[in-house]
Amino acid sequence: MASFSAIQNEGFTVISNSLLRYYPSLKISETEAMLLLQLESFKQEKKFFPSDNNLSERMNLSPIEISQLIQNLIDKDLIELGQKRDGEGRITNFYDLNHLYQKLDTLIDEREESYQDQASFKAAPANQQSANPIQELVRQFEIEFGRLLSPIEKQEIAAWINIDHYDPEIVKLALREAILAQVYNFKYVDRILLNWQRHGLTTLDQIKNFLQRN
Repeated sequence: MASFSAIQNEGFTVISNSLLRYYPSLKISETEAMLLLQLESFKQEKKFFPSDNNLSERMNLSPIEISQLIQNLIDKDLIELGQKRDGEGRITNFYDLNHLYQKLDTLIDEREESYQDQASFKAAPANQQSANPIQELVRQFEIEFGRLLSPIEKQEIAAWINIDHYDPEIVKLALREAILAQVYNFKYVDRILLNWQRHGLTTLDQIKNFLQRN
């Protein structure tokens, strides 16, 4: 059995908890996340362009599968294939992970902003909360979706009220229809609102009658 000393000799890889926490938000699989961890591990060993065979030896994947995953990560703009010249002027390749960490920075910033917005909302007097239809809608969406909304999603709600001039109660009704259909995304709610608009339905009673007939 290997001793702890032998394990120490293998070295340790420092991994940001942000990757482990937020990789689902990057729309990548567990396998793709593991490949990113392996690339970071090689990078910390000063091996900036491990071969598909090198990576295959550390994962339960063939070199061909590794190559496809690498291309997937490039297509998702999480890694980039870079080139540089060494001390002797020769061109060498390397995997650039900067895009990955930039996206993680953005996710962390958005989450912190959501926490701050939520804290501000909770701290506001009850009469101010109820007087702000956008904040009320944000809270309703967060309850129904079971998560905090991103700043972009909050802007979408604000646009429905301030630009499209939807009645907040109509937006709530569209949200209810989306939940009944078990579709938890903003595009679906927006399509519902646009559909009602195309039918010339502008009041809550008109929409309720329309839903009863259909």
